[in-house]
Amino acid sequence: MKLNVEILDEMRVTPGEPADLHARSTKRVSAEWLGPRDNDGRDKQRKKVAEEDLKEFVDELSVAQDLLWANGTHALLIVLQAMDAAGKDGTIKHVMSGVNPQGCRVVSFKQPSREELAHDFLWRGSKALPELGAISIFNRSYYEDVLVTRVHPELLDKTHERRSSGPDEEFWKDRYADINAFEHHLHRSRTRIVKVFLNLSPGEQKKRFLSRLEDPAKNWKFSAADLAERKHWNEYQSAYEEALGATSTPWAPWYVVPADHKYAARALVGSLIVDAIEQLKLQPPAITTDNHEALVKAKKELLAET
Repeated sequence: MKLNVEILDEMRVTPGEPADLHARSTKRVSAEWLGPRDNDGRDKQRKKVAEEDLKEFVDELSVAQDLLWANGTHALLIVLQAMDAAGKDGTIKHVMSGVNPQGCRVVSFKQPSREELAHDFLWRGSKALPELGAISIFNRSYYEDVLVTRVHPELLDKTHERRSSGPDEEFWKDRYADINAFEHHLHRSRTRIVKVFLNLSPGEQKKRFLSRLEDPAKNWKFSAADLAERKHWNEYQSAYEEALGATSTPWAPWYVVPADHKYAARALVGSLIVDAIEQLKLQPPAITTDNHEALVKAKKELLAET
């Protein structure tokens, strides 16, 4: 199945235009999809529709992955970016639940290691790219180097790109240009890129943080660092606004997915991934005449067994 093209267009950040995060809903897409809320004001029916759609997308992704692996002509890179508690881990868990782990890899980008800091900022991303036929999911990514470092420029002091006077606007523009060139190279090399920003509201983040603090089974999910970064909410939104607008390109556009309702966000991400693979128009590999004859012979031998 496919979601209405209007939904995909609404989530896409048009190349060359602002991301307009302040004007985008964190709760829903405007195009009709899940239907109205229940009479009691709850979202039980909407949640049911989203979960049924997600199940279909999971099944379709399983088939699409088989074709991707069998052909070995393309790779898929999924980039997930979001504020803390936006649901990156849960989205990966649910959307990718039907794929063969042999052809799928999840890479989490945390604080750079000493080795990574000794290289250019794209190096740690390039070494984790998927091979042809495979899928890689970046839980956070090289975009951290135009987001976290934008909010905390002092982190650049640990790199070989340190500047005594601090980075200027040209510094960030250069990084955006490097990212665009890097992703253009990947696209020309037959790696398709799906970039998703899970758009969470500060109110919903607060609610999820409190849930982690109040439920002993979820305490491990909370970090004091998360609360410290929350104080920089507006700075992060500005950094995301500029980064998404500067790096949404025809070959690797950004999609802003409303993330306040996890059930809807997961289905929307699933639709984006399935759509990306379907656009490749992959077919089962053709069987040569020799191989076909070998298959016929093998079938006869098996049927002749007593």
